[in-house]
Amino acid sequence: MNIETKYQGTVEINDENIITFSKGIPAFEEEKQFVLLPLEEGTPFFVLQSTATTDVAFIVLNPFEVVSNYQIKLPDATLEMLEIEKEEDVATFVVLTVKEPFAETTANLQGPIIINVNKQKGKQLLLSDTDYQTKHPIFKEAALQTTKEGK
Repeated sequence: MNIETKYQGTVEINDENIITFSKGIPAFEEEKQFVLLPLEEGTPFFVLQSTATTDVAFIVLNPFEVVSNYQIKLPDATLEMLEIEKEEDVATFVVLTVKEPFAETTANLQGPIIINVNKQKGKQLLLSDTDYQTKHPIFKEAALQTTKEGK
């Protein structure tokens, strides 16, 4: 099936790659089906693209790649809803707020997107009991990690 995407024009996708968000994503509750597409070859960024609405697309990133101590505990209701049986079933992403210049881009660590990669089911969690920010600067953390590791 072909879909129109916000960043990559017309893209052919496999029905098996469609991720269903049964309750949508907060503020986009009517959007139930998305596909995860690489933003650009060789980068850690992805696009969570609605299959129905071209303009509904989020730049996302695996938070564990940029925030060394990022941890979340999935509530039992989420495990049940997404039919998660083991840790390997889970992919976690955070939505980025892309800024100009790009080095000032931030990540919403309070609202991770959880995907059961085997069942293609997703949900955005809204963490309330946390010190994580909605506008976490991702490049400052990455620069600090690189400096500490001596790279």
